[in-house]
Amino acid sequence: MFAAVNEQTAVVLDGKLTSMEIKSKIADEVRQMKKCLGKVPGLAVILVGERKDSQIYVHNKIMACEEVGIKSLVTELPTDCAETDVQNAVMRFNKDPSIHGILVQLPLPQHLDEEIVLDCLCLEKDVDGFHPLNMGNLAIKGREPLFTPCTPKGCIELLIRSGVEIMGKKAVVIGRSNIVGLPTSLLLQRHHATVTVIHAFTENPEEITSEADIVVSAAGVPNLVRGNWIKTGATVIDVGTTPVEDLSCDDGYRLVGDVCYEEAIKVASVITPVPGGVGPMTVAMLLFNTLVSAKRLLNFT
Repeated sequence: MFAAVNEQTAVVLDGKLTSMEIKSKIADEVRQMKKCLGKVPGLAVILVGERKDSQIYVHNKIMACEEVGIKSLVTELPTDCAETDVQNAVMRFNKDPSIHGILVQLPLPQHLDEEIVLDCLCLEKDVDGFHPLNMGNLAIKGREPLFTPCTPKGCIELLIRSGVEIMGKKAVVIGRSNIVGLPTSLLLQRHHATVTVIHAFTENPEEITSEADIVVSAAGVPNLVRGNWIKTGATVIDVGTTPVEDLSCDDGYRLVGDVCYEEAIKVASVITPVPGGVGPMTVAMLLFNTLVSAKRLLNFT
């Protein structure tokens, strides 16, 4: 799980290795399901538009499905499609008994209302965990959502598996999106951290962040978090993955995190890299949620 680095620097959490361990167990369960029922979990992905990062994420999810034996279907819609086109795609998969998980790749183009689209998604197939009822149950003490959003779930899984103590610790979440920031803050509270959320209107974000034992950055701003934002010995989880043009790379770009890695690694005790940290864990949690959904819908234990 850990990748050691030279000198007195942070331990780097290997999300890729951890995700491979999780996927291996998922593949075993999928094989067992196929042997017993003659069926496998099915995941449907709806991709609207041509955002480069969304295309990368969808490609990675489909490849991961193949690795573990999960059936996958992708519906691609043009950027200028109507809201009803997306809703119809969702509702088709709602009715398809071979599909146990439906994922609408966010963000959607600006003219589409994400809330309206997600509202028509079958709650029992909401493997992204973004349905209002799943989010609401995550927020309410004593209730359990059917699914927890994949990226926040992956962040917490990395913390737990690396032995980072969460209970009673000061945690700062940078960003308050419905996809990552909000559910991450809720999950950290469920693990009894004292949570502060940093957003665009927060005064003195550096000062607040520098007091945190755990920093989760999901702002989508490359190199926002500098070394002087981080308390010595803190744990840093970098969710940011912004494509930045780099002609020296095969694809013409590279992924850059929210955290200035070269500075943070000299201050933090534990850190995730970009790429290879949270990203692979997000995909692994999606596969996990899809398997859980299939087991529930097919009454397979």
